[in-house]
This record gives sequence, C-alpha cells and structure tokens, in this order.
Amino acid sequence: MAGSRILSMGHYQPSRLVTNDDLAAIVDTNDEWIRDRVGIVTRRIAEGETVADMAASAAGKALAASGLTAADIDMVVVATCSSIDRCPNVASRVASKLGIAAPAAMDVNTACSGFSYALSTADHAIRAGAAHNAIVIGAEKLSDITDWSDRSTCVLFGDAAGAAVVTAAPDGEEPGIGPVVWGSAPEKGDVLKIEGWQPYIQQEGQTVFRWATTMLAPLARQACERAGVALEDLAAFVPHQANARIIDGIVKRLGIPNAVIAKDIVESGNTSAASVPLALSKLVERREVPSGAPVLLFGFGGGLTYAGQVIRCP
Repeated sequence: MAGSRILSMGHYQPSRLVTNDDLAAIVDTNDEWIRDRVGIVTRRIAEGETVADMAASAAGKALAASGLTAADIDMVVVATCSSIDRCPNVASRVASKLGIAAPAAMDVNTACSGFSYALSTADHAIRAGAAHNAIVIGAEKLSDITDWSDRSTCVLFGDAAGAAVVTAAPDGEEPGIGPVVWGSAPEKGDVLKIEGWQPYIQQEGQTVFRWATTMLAPLARQACERAGVALEDLAAFVPHQANARIIDGIVKRLGIPNAVIAKDIVESGNTSAASVPLALSKLVERREVPSGAPVLLFGFGGGLTYAGQVIRCP
C-alpha cells in the first residue's frame, strides 16, 4: 500500500461545564491564576459516561461523516490512559457499541501522545496490508483519576474523546499521513505518573514545562522534514493541549507564521490522549483549515513520550 489518509473526524464532550470559579469554591485558587498559569477557562466533566461511551460517540460521528459503514471497518485503535475498565479493552467495547464485526481491536497507552501513536499504528497496519479502514480514537475520563483536593492538578484536566476514520490512500495518490517521529525520555518517567489501584495523576509541572518547551520543537520540525513539508507551508499546528504557555513556547521555537494554532486548551482543559483529535476535529468542523492542507500533529506527555506527524486535513 502507498499509505493512508484521514477521511473524517468526530468528537464528543460531556455536557457538564466546570469553570475556574467552580474550582475556586473547592480549592484555594482563582480564575486569574489559572488563566495566567495554564490558559484554561473551562473544562467538561463526565458524570454517567465511561471512556468507552465517549469514545463510541466520537467514533460514531466520524464514521457517519466518512461515507463508510461499520461493515467497512476492520481495525479500531483507542488511545487512553484513564479507562478504569481494563478488559475487555476500550477498542472492543467501542466496536460492540458501533456494530463493527471482528475488527483488530487494541488500546494504546502512551498518555497524552497516545493519539499520534495510535494514528501511526493504524497507518502502518494499512501500509502493510493488515487493515484497510480503521477508526482511531483518543478518549479520556481524567476526572476519575484527578485528586480534586490538589489545587496544582485539579485545575488542569477535562474529559473528552476525538476520533478519525483512516483509510488506504488510492494508488497514485500522495499519502495523507506522513512518517511519524516518536520516542520517549524514560529516565524522566516519574515526573508525570498515574500509579496504584486507586490512582491520582501526579505531576512535576515545572519539569514537564521545561522539557516540553526546550526539547520538543526540534522533534516537531523533524516530523515536517520527514514529510517533505516546509514549516512555512503548514496550514495548522495541533499540539497536545497541556498548557497554553507550553504551546506558545513550542510555536515560538518552531517559527510557523502561516499556521493556525489550535488552542482548545482554553475551553476544554488538558484532555490527554483526546486533546489532539478533539482540537483537530473542531478545526475541521469550523472549516478553519482547507481540506488537503498540511497539518502538524504533535502529542507529548507521561513517559515522557512524544509522537508527531504531518497529515493532510480531511
């Protein structure tokens, strides 16, 4: 196979909106501090929904927009680090909810870089001929693993899901998903973790901030080089929505004057593996990026893992 491309996107967010003032009522913080430090104004919190419920909602929307049916899908990949239900995996649960028969179904856990890892996994499977049409999802219910008494972390996270339908590129057509640049810094793995049977997210924020703002721009640039796309030709940059100041730091070092910069962090908070597909789906829905235009995706997070690739906007 020559490669693959994204046909369509979909996303889902719970209805419950939590503002900074809502959080200030339960911990010692305030709206000004949160906006200044991380750029978040609101986030969505799931109540009755599970990770699989949100993943299936986002995937259902993407599938409906793709022109394909459940019978056409032969692979489901879900990126998540927050599902409490471990077996059957989230991908199998999504396939059942959508009526997808006998797909390859797997979960990927690289935390906030998960969607880019999952997207490349599907791309590689299609290139190898092991799949033809895949649904790739990032879904998180971080509210289940957030310590709501810890003011340093509870202001950061939200719940959401984003999904893409990926298919084989027609013969003779340029692939719509470029080569991945991925890796990790395992020696720093303890600076962001979710451990134990009743886990809470723990993070050394300043360490993560310094790593992200100093180490990631060259890797994002490398993803563009591997795809043969000049930085000035990027139509959009969709990084993991961890912190507005981190996004600004990476953008400054990249130098991408013509790109739309996704800033879904403002209204959605940090949704980990869901953040890149959620932000991309919204850009597509609002038609802020032309179809076929090059878009740089870049995820980073716990591990410390990272992954990025240039895609053609569906």
